[in-house]
Amino acid sequence: MNPGYAGRAELPDNLKALFRPMAMMVPDYALIAEISLFSFGFGDPRPASKKMVGTFTLSSEQLSAQDHYDFGMRAVKSVINAAGLLKRAMPDDDETLLVMRALLDVNRPKFLKDDLLLFQGIISDLFPGSTDPVRDYGKLMEMIEEKSRTNNLQPVAAFTSKCIQLYETTTVRHGLMLVGPTGGGKTLVNKVLAEAQCACNEFNLPGLVTTKRVIMNPKAITMGQLY
Repeated sequence: MNPGYAGRAELPDNLKALFRPMAMMVPDYALIAEISLFSFGFGDPRPASKKMVGTFTLSSEQLSAQDHYDFGMRAVKSVINAAGLLKRAMPDDDETLLVMRALLDVNRPKFLKDDLLLFQGIISDLFPGSTDPVRDYGKLMEMIEEKSRTNNLQPVAAFTSKCIQLYETTTVRHGLMLVGPTGGGKTLVNKVLAEAQCACNEFNLPGLVTTKRVIMNPKAITMGQLY
């Protein structure tokens, strides 16, 4: 039930009377993050784990309240998984910088424009002197630009960056939602990225496989069929 958490329901009073209450404590996010990062091969993850938890604490206090914002254990776990993937790909890089990159990769796609500026400020305060290096996506970016033109779109930076953010999110999340106003580009970001990944599959690039898109109308089928 998890009362108070987004999307959860309170236990009705007639059911509460049948159960005995039990006290719970808030978990130590920093300790959980530290141990998890150790399991991914980090040498000294304590400073980075404390900064990670500090980032989420400040974000929950300073950023606007949105339904799709989550700064709980689920968000911490996603950042840990992203940091682990980065550590595996770049084992010799600075560990604090890897955690900062994971924080940016996981959180940047979901923030509103105004909140993104505040989040960048929080990151620069907690990770002074660290800058997010410009990443070269090589053939994937080439294919995104090519498939954008194929779909009669201009491959402007705002569009291609959203395609990359969607790609990065799919590497650390099992399921996700594209949220935005009508005409914001949600369908085409999805379509262009899928086509670009299919095109990259011809070059046998790691992590880029043939992508199938199945479009369903949830109102046309029952809840049982949907799930």
